[in-house]
Amino acid sequence: MNLLTWLVEVFNSHWTLPGGQTLLIREVVGNAFGLASALGGMRRRVWAWPVGIVGNVLLLTVFLGSILSPEHQLPSLLGQAGRQIMFIAVAVYGWVRWRQASAGGGQVTPHWAPWSARIGIVLVMVIGTVALTPLFRLLGSWEPVWADAWTFVGSLMATYGMARGWTEFWLVWIAVDLVGVPLLFSSGFYATGVMYVFYGVFTAIGFVVWARAQKGDKPQVDTLLPSPQVQRPDDS
Repeated sequence: MNLLTWLVEVFNSHWTLPGGQTLLIREVVGNAFGLASALGGMRRRVWAWPVGIVGNVLLLTVFLGSILSPEHQLPSLLGQAGRQIMFIAVAVYGWVRWRQASAGGGQVTPHWAPWSARIGIVLVMVIGTVALTPLFRLLGSWEPVWADAWTFVGSLMATYGMARGWTEFWLVWIAVDLVGVPLLFSSGFYATGVMYVFYGVFTAIGFVVWARAQKGDKPQVDTLLPSPQVQRPDDS
């Protein structure tokens, strides 16, 4: 067996769960990268962006499963698939934005979004969900389609908010998880559903951590990639 064949087999391998459901290995791995990215974001580390991109690419192939492979047993979630593409695009933006802060000392301070931005986020989430629901339904997304559209639009707003350094982006993630977790379990994507439960815990903690940045010493975003030669005092 050559290396390419082995990689293809690993990529398509799965576990069989009770009830006949299958769990793709790459879904687990993709969510592991996503979890690492969430932890990095909570600790305000710039490496959270590239790590998240790797997970997004893997999960994109998972949620397009029945389109990419006709024998795939799980349904396509077009909103979930589309948001992986969106994640990649916004992650590049966030990565560049956080790195640009290095010119000003290597740090960006988390801050509250202005009221205009808060209102804009809510309007985009509601209007975007209403607008995308019929489109996703036409394309064959899993019911309830509005939930798929909500997670897509909410994820866009949350990722954009993180790139801007708005503390409120954690609250948007909570709103996404409250709808996304039941949707994922009902459609059979158990690994992603379980991981989103963990995400919910991290988003709550992350909100508290970033909210405290509005007071006192104002903890800042570390925009430098970790060095293998130098151990930072707070990493010990």
